[in-house]
Amino acid sequence: MHIEHKLIKKSAIEYREYQVNLAKQAMSENCLIVLPTGLGKTAVALQVIAEFLSKRKGGVLFLAPTRVLAHQHYEFLKNSLLIEDIALITGEDLINKRKTLWINSVICATPEIVKNDLDRQLVSPKQFSLIIFDEAHRTIGYYAYAGIAERFQNSDLRIIGMTATLPSEKEKASEIIRILKIASIAQRTEESSDVKPYIQQTDTEWITVELPSELKQIQFCIKTAIESRYDELRRTGLSLSNSRSLSELLRVREFVLRQNRKAAKPLFTAIRLIHALNILESHGVTTFLRFCDRTRQKKGIGIKDLFENDPNFVKAIKLAKDAQAKGIEHSKIIKLKEVLQRISGKALVFTSYRDSVDVIHQKLTEMGIPAGFLIGKAGETGLKQKKQIETLQKFRDGVYKVLIATRVGEEGLDISEVNHVIFFDNVPSSIRYVQRKGRTGRKDYGKLIVLIAKDTVDETYYWIGKRKVTAAKNMGEKMSKMLEQQEMDSKPGLDAFL
Repeated sequence: MHIEHKLIKKSAIEYREYQVNLAKQAMSENCLIVLPTGLGKTAVALQVIAEFLSKRKGGVLFLAPTRVLAHQHYEFLKNSLLIEDIALITGEDLINKRKTLWINSVICATPEIVKNDLDRQLVSPKQFSLIIFDEAHRTIGYYAYAGIAERFQNSDLRIIGMTATLPSEKEKASEIIRILKIASIAQRTEESSDVKPYIQQTDTEWITVELPSELKQIQFCIKTAIESRYDELRRTGLSLSNSRSLSELLRVREFVLRQNRKAAKPLFTAIRLIHALNILESHGVTTFLRFCDRTRQKKGIGIKDLFENDPNFVKAIKLAKDAQAKGIEHSKIIKLKEVLQRISGKALVFTSYRDSVDVIHQKLTEMGIPAGFLIGKAGETGLKQKKQIETLQKFRDGVYKVLIATRVGEEGLDISEVNHVIFFDNVPSSIRYVQRKGRTGRKDYGKLIVLIAKDTVDETYYWIGKRKVTAAKNMGEKMSKMLEQQEMDSKPGLDAFL
């Protein structure tokens, strides 16, 4: 059974009751759709788009945070809708081309270029009746989504947000709802009765590795350097826990800059040292040394002193260079090879740093494992949209057995043939954990493999991520109650009482 609509191609999308119900809710009011990865948020969006195009004046703006994801939405809509004037607009399109593209009925676009073109008055908010914010969890802080929503605040249009999970922090979830003027949350979880028939089993395997002795020596030197900074910070009067937590140091940063300037140098040095330690523990020697090279070229407070006068950190760098010369990288590389050799089919490997992508790709290529990589466009080493799309297609076609990806691969990409997802590192974020895991088990049985270096930040981040996932699952219900209370508070007299 398929969806039937005068603007949707026959047999384009399967009929799923939960998608139809979510779409109906989104048609009636500003709505935040929360639906686990792989369950068809874009199919829900398609139904809303078709209905708005058939019954309302004005076009549709479909936003996605990356070029490759915007392109994916564009292809999906072109293959599903019975209209011709659908356009894709990204920062790679020159201004003259964009002027002609903005007249189309449906626009798929990345947020920065939309915000800029609204300010240039190449496009008016009044020409749209519907705007969809995909990966709506990004609508916080200074991200372009917030700026776009602000520019549409006086427009009479429907707003839809879509995400696989809400943030685990109430403040962030509330900010998304406030900025997008959300009236209701349309949520399904993997436990929802109407969703369960479409959920594939995904098992998780934790693989613990021991750091080689060479990395333990470097680890010890960096930890000793961190301890000396903590001693300095306590002498300035700062009260710090024994957790050696990067987040704790970042929290006191503003206080130090305003009221305790003598703590600035040891504080910023401690932040850099903990960051360097985390990279070493999770990613290995080369990624650590590249981080050090980039940091050394900066002009921040205490950098010169750290690299020239700190005996422990100077020793750590020397030991890392010696290890690199011996071909020692990280125990995870060896374990990754073992994992890939025992699985059939394709695998998606996630890591947070481009340097780490480079190292993994090089090592797998040396081992004879066909691998490609997917990174964002920014910087000299970035991949442009065309190259990203080509890489994904080669992975789908089986040219690559392995795809190594940074965050650009976490959000929304439809790579349905992947049954194995491997976390090379761990992230203390419920959203990123859910998105990474959601790349597997989309059409068939899936397996998540988590590589954890023993007694390192890997263990800490993994458990933080798991705890936040549990908190995020309950956030939709909390936000729904908040919205219901706000509606009650806005009703006068007897209406509110009833």
